[in-house]
Amino acid sequence: MKIGYLGAGAWGFTLAYLLAQKGYSVKLWSANHKLIETLKSGKKHPKLPSCEPAKTLEFTTDLAYAIEDVDLVIESVTSKGIRPVLSQIKQLGKDLPNFVITSKGIEQKSLLLLSEVAIDVLGDSFKDKVGCLSGPSLANEVMNKLPSSVVCAAYNHDLMMLIAEAFSNNFFRVYPNSDVPGVSFGGAMKNVIAIACAISDGLGFGQNTKSALMTRGLHEIRKLSASKGANPETLNGLGGLGDLIATCLSPLSRNYEFGRLLSMGLTPQQAQEKVGMVVEGAYSCVSALELSKKMGIDVPITKVVYKIIYEGLDMKEAVESLLSRKIKKEHL
Repeated sequence: MKIGYLGAGAWGFTLAYLLAQKGYSVKLWSANHKLIETLKSGKKHPKLPSCEPAKTLEFTTDLAYAIEDVDLVIESVTSKGIRPVLSQIKQLGKDLPNFVITSKGIEQKSLLLLSEVAIDVLGDSFKDKVGCLSGPSLANEVMNKLPSSVVCAAYNHDLMMLIAEAFSNNFFRVYPNSDVPGVSFGGAMKNVIAIACAISDGLGFGQNTKSALMTRGLHEIRKLSASKGANPETLNGLGGLGDLIATCLSPLSRNYEFGRLLSMGLTPQQAQEKVGMVVEGAYSCVSALELSKKMGIDVPITKVVYKIIYEGLDMKEAVESLLSRKIKKEHL
């Protein structure tokens, strides 16, 4: 199989590397000329210093070449960048084969999931060619071949099974799931909750606090997912709870690291610069909060994360505001 891979950040490089090691022909594209030149020269990926240089990948900054004569196109760009990249592809006048989304987010303003963005740009007839891969999968752990299980989804059953077979190996297991909105939504929202958990850890609030944030955060995700036509039960699986656990507990997560840096007193801009990669939770919390207002669904944790990042809310006041909310029954 010939694969065009869009996005050479830590996650994109990791998955492209995994696919190339399975024997697939992989062309890895990025608009970052400096990064591509580094990789072409045989040096290690700057975000994955423990990884050996990739000898089985082809690197390019030519988008048209990356998607030319391939059987599958996979993206790991960003939730903000996927529309511009797909728009460029459309302008090139090239027909895409099956398209797999591995970025996790909700587009601002449109409030579309990334699978919906792809259809919005490329047309309704493209729907059966769209799939996604999500779940608990930290790039460094996958690169080091630590056992991982994730989930894939697609509107078309054959594509769903193709994705599962393409990515699966003896340390990376892929479970098929037909709920595209559910798998996509869980991956987007868990990043927001991870920021809250990291702030809690940084302030020294302990495991009780973090457990509450994760549990109630999952409740927010389940409630809001229904507005996208998702099956809430999907959020109890790898695409929801599984991804939430990995991201909220691991310092390897960029969203967790961002929250930890905020708790140390850095501004959101300083924290973003320190992380050095896109913090999807900071982007998607804007969309999630807007979606919650539109649907009349209360998402208190998402709301305080937004206020901390964009309105300068004091973090201790944010925690107190969550604890002082009106008492009501627990609904799952």
